[in-house]
Amino acid sequence: MRIPPYYQSRAWQRFFAGAAIGAIVSWFIFLHLFGILQEKQVRRIAELQDKIVDLQNDIQIWQEDYVKLNKMNKKKLTIQEIRIHLTNAEQYKLDSYMKFRIEESVKEDISHLVAKDIETVYKSKELLKKTIENKTFTINEQAYKLEITELFLFTTLSIELKLKPIRQ
Repeated sequence: MRIPPYYQSRAWQRFFAGAAIGAIVSWFIFLHLFGILQEKQVRRIAELQDKIVDLQNDIQIWQEDYVKLNKMNKKKLTIQEIRIHLTNAEQYKLDSYMKFRIEESVKEDISHLVAKDIETVYKSKELLKKTIENKTFTINEQAYKLEITELFLFTTLSIELKLKPIRQ
């Protein structure tokens, strides 16, 4: 069996030539449309990358401002409350009124620290200790001094005290 000689028939030659030219033209049209779409995508990606860079810069600026504001706020933190606690009042059999009077007396002595910034109070903590520890109390004809056992500085100044008898 023989393959029919299509290369000799004009109709078949036109068909194959048209198919080849159509394939070439359609390939160029495809490349043109694909190129246009790719160019749009490249532009869009470039715009989005620019936006990302701008947003990252904005984030960095915000973070720097946030850190600066936090530092400033930490510096501006103030003492808002003073808490005094006498730990060994039961040991000397002090009633609650006497304990209250001692605690209030210490509070009055250091009440000027309310609304002061924490850094200033921290710098003068030795003076604060001396102020509290040099005060004497007379209870039942016995003299007592206070000793600071714990001192916490934050927005609340918390001090734990111990009574110590003064030997005469």
